[in-house]
Amino acid sequence: MRIALDAMGGDNAPYEVVWGGVEAAAVSDDTIVLVGDEAAVRQALSVRHPKVRHDAEALLNSGKLSIVHTDESIAMDDAPAAAVRRKKNCSINVCMRMVKDGTADAAVSAGNSGAMAASALFILGRIKGVARPAIATVLPTAAADRPLLLLDAGANTDCHHEWLRQFAVMGDVYSRLVLGRETPRIGLMSIGTEDCKGNEMTKRTFFLLRDYTPGIDFRGNVEGHDVYAGETDVIVCDGFVGNVILKTSESCAHAISGWLKRLLTERFIYKLAALVLMPGLRRLKHHMDPEIYGGAPLLGVPGAVIITHGASSYRAIAYACRAGSLAAKHNVSAQIATRITELPEAPLDDELEASAHRAASAAAKA
Repeated sequence: MRIALDAMGGDNAPYEVVWGGVEAAAVSDDTIVLVGDEAAVRQALSVRHPKVRHDAEALLNSGKLSIVHTDESIAMDDAPAAAVRRKKNCSINVCMRMVKDGTADAAVSAGNSGAMAASALFILGRIKGVARPAIATVLPTAAADRPLLLLDAGANTDCHHEWLRQFAVMGDVYSRLVLGRETPRIGLMSIGTEDCKGNEMTKRTFFLLRDYTPGIDFRGNVEGHDVYAGETDVIVCDGFVGNVILKTSESCAHAISGWLKRLLTERFIYKLAALVLMPGLRRLKHHMDPEIYGGAPLLGVPGAVIITHGASSYRAIAYACRAGSLAAKHNVSAQIATRITELPEAPLDDELEASAHRAASAAAKA
C-alpha cells in the first residue's frame, strides 16, 4: 500500500512525523510518501532520531520512502474549512488529492483534525448514501484483546438519529475488517440501559437500531461506566458526547499516572515496591498506550483517511500509517457503501417517537 503522510501536520512536525514515516516504511511492505516542504523534510531526516534505527537515506534510494513537495500547510489553530479552501496546495489537500487520483491508498495526518475532515469532504466527498462522515476512535478496554471503537468522536456535534444508525453500520464494518471482531457487539451511549432512557434523539435511535438495522448485533443502551468494561465492541453517540468521553478519558489517564508516580516515589519502601511491580506496570502502560491503536479513521468518505493526535510521536505516526494501510487493504469504504445501500428505509420520526413514548409508559407502569 502507498500511504500519503502529511509531514507538516502536528505539534512535533516535521521531525517526529517524518521519522514515523521512516519507521512505517522500514517495518512494513508499505511505501510512505512524505508530503510537505521538501527542505524542511530533508532537514528533519538529516538529524538522526534517537529511537529509530533505520536508514532513511537507504529507504529514499530504494523508493520505499519518497517526498512530494508543497510549500503550504495548515496550522493547528487555523479555521479548518476556511484554511482548506484558501490554501489549495496545503499538505493535507495534497494528501487527499493523491487518494482521490489513486496515487495513494490512504492519507494520514497528525495535523488540524477539523481541516482533515473538511479536506476529505471537499476533495473525496461522501460515500453514496452516507449523511455525515464520523471520526472513530479506538480505545483500550479491560479485555486486553478487545479494543473499543467509539464514534462519532467529534466530527458532528449535533446529530440526527438516522446518522447514528449509519455510524453503527460503519463502526460494525471497521470493527470486523480492521479490529478483527467476528460479530461486533454494538451499544448506544445513553444515561441508562433501559430503552426509554436518554434524550429524544437517543430514544429514537434505540428503536431504529433495534428494529430497522439488520446485520448488526445491537446490545441496547450502554452508560459511561460501560466504556472500558470490555463487553461492547462499538459504542455509538453524537460527536459532542463522543468528544467529551475522549477528552475526559485522556485527562483521567494523565491524572492517574501522575498520582501513581507521586505515590510510588513518596517513601523508600514504596520505591522498593515499585521495582518489584515494574514489569506489571510496563504491561499496564502498554495496554493503556493510545499510540498503539493507530489513530482515528474518518469513516464515511470514499478512501482510507486516518487522523492521529497532534502530539503524536514517531511511534504513533507509524501505527497510524499501519491503520491506514489496513483500512485500504480491506477496502473499508467499499464495504461501508454496500452496507449503507442495503439498509431498509427508516420509519417516519412520528413512528419512532411513538415507540419511545410506549417504552416510557411501559417502564412507568412497571
